[in-house]
Amino acid sequence: MHITLVRGDITEQQVDAVVNAANSSLMGGGGVDGAIHRRGGPEILQACRDLRAAQYGKGLPTGQAVATTAGRLPARWVVHTVGPVHSRTEDRSHLLASCYRESLRVASSLGAATVAFPAISTGIYGWPLDDGARVAIRTVRAAGTPVEEVRFVLFDEAAYAAFQAALLNEVA
Repeated sequence: MHITLVRGDITEQQVDAVVNAANSSLMGGGGVDGAIHRRGGPEILQACRDLRAAQYGKGLPTGQAVATTAGRLPARWVVHTVGPVHSRTEDRSHLLASCYRESLRVASSLGAATVAFPAISTGIYGWPLDDGARVAIRTVRAAGTPVEEVRFVLFDEAAYAAFQAALLNEVA
């Protein structure tokens, strides 16, 4: 698998699957979640409503992943995953790692060869960027997936630098 880093907007990525850092309701929100829902259009929201009605009445559990249409995005699917809120008193890194593993599992089951990830949980959920990048890179490298390319799409220079450092440290 090839890992690439891109500074930019995840909603503009031409990949098979875009991963959404969703909230458990799957109904859209702020940050990456809001951007994906806005750009992808009402088709994504309707697919999420259908999932809530059929399988996830109480919401998608943290660390799990589920796919929907990508609507108007230049991707085939959106894989929604719910990242953990960072805690200073409880180690939740296994849940963050699960987001990456489960998203790759779902994407693989769809036949996706290219997957774009945001920096899950590092925004409003307060996960420290350096640690979030380390967990992401380590988990993706160890995933053993048929996905050919994982693209981390990072919104700003600080996130890009953290992921670049994690990628270099993982290689060393």
